[in-house]
Amino acid sequence: MNPVHILLVEDEPNIARGLVFNLEEEGFRVSHVESGEEALEAIGTHPFALVVLDRMLPGIDGLEVCRRLRRTDRRLPILFLTARGEEAERVEGLLAGADDYLTKPFSLEEFLLRVKGILRRSEWYRPEQGREERITFGANSIDLQEQIARTPQGEIALTDLEVRMLRTFFHHEGEVLSRAELLSAVWGVSPDTETRTLDNFIVRMRKYFETDPAAPVHFLTVRGRGYRFVKKGA
Repeated sequence: MNPVHILLVEDEPNIARGLVFNLEEEGFRVSHVESGEEALEAIGTHPFALVVLDRMLPGIDGLEVCRRLRRTDRRLPILFLTARGEEAERVEGLLAGADDYLTKPFSLEEFLLRVKGILRRSEWYRPEQGREERITFGANSIDLQEQIARTPQGEIALTDLEVRMLRTFFHHEGEVLSRAELLSAVWGVSPDTETRTLDNFIVRMRKYFETDPAAPVHFLTVRGRGYRFVKKGA
């Protein structure tokens, strides 16, 4: 069996050497580039199972690399590495199409767990072939099998992670889902993990599907308990 091929886009040599060494020790094949231009060229010529992408890069930055990649490939997992911990910066990266992020400095153990978790989910999460799954709510129509959403804002190609979140909400329509339940079902992480990724993805869902994201009627926050999806609108 061929080793899983990961593209690492990181311009800091010391960080890159450590990540490459540890990924290879785990049995992964790693290609390393140092700029956004090199990353786009590599992605265009080689198949990768995961892109580990630093946000701050010379030339084309990581955010723009992510945006360009998502125009042509919505399913290739992207793990963002960023020195910026502000919530607005994290939201911007996730809205650009990143699946998850780590804020520097981070532990190698957490990094490897995130990598393995993303790869595991992208491997086992496959819809049943031939199964029609179309959901309509508000002015939105979503084909979960084709991973396409038709909204008043236009047609949106959904990532695997976005589809997992939507499936979870649709399956539990009307129920309050705790943060722990969503973290476990969508990201496969421990329910006691503290992460803003979930909240940022709710922001993304509202931007996609709510007429007024600031006053949602479908993806609702239940204060102190979690989130709830309402098909007919609150």
